[in-house]
Amino acid sequence: MASIRTLKPNVTREQAILQFSSTGIPRLFRNVAYGRLRSVAELYIPFRLFQVQIMNRGKTEERLIALDAISGTLDPFQFDHVPTDSETVPIVSRNCPRAHLEDAFIGELLIAKLRRLLYSRGFFRMRDLQITATPLAQELHIPYWLGFRGSNGHARVAVIDAVRRRFEGAKMRRLVEAWLISLQK
Repeated sequence: MASIRTLKPNVTREQAILQFSSTGIPRLFRNVAYGRLRSVAELYIPFRLFQVQIMNRGKTEERLIALDAISGTLDPFQFDHVPTDSETVPIVSRNCPRAHLEDAFIGELLIAKLRRLLYSRGFFRMRDLQITATPLAQELHIPYWLGFRGSNGHARVAVIDAVRRRFEGAKMRRLVEAWLISLQK
């Protein structure tokens, strides 16, 4: 089991169960298609925090952005400041995949993501664009809730971001499924 520092979750276990078990037609559809909710588990994904500097048209903008250290494919988190001790909690959990990516590589991925985002907002607004990402020493974990559904020997996982209070998509499900499979090897 690993000892980690994670952001405080905004969703409790009970709230996650309620969110996974919504009522009405959506619940009926999910129960028929994927089976009923069997269990709920916590998961903590490692993120690397970067001080990002964006220079465009002679203006400089500073941001604090975190990107996952497992695959670099999840949505980045943006912070107003480095999370303080009052905004994080130390925990011990076995449900925290190890970081696979080096800081330099994560920084390159983050710069590429930001460049795509900025260009998508308007290519002609960019002039002399320069983006730098400096890793901060702190590793931060983001809490998620996993909901396992299944019937007839088939299982499906759904994921809720415990900070943003929203369901995650296919990228996160694939990451979780790959991690679960790696545990069996």
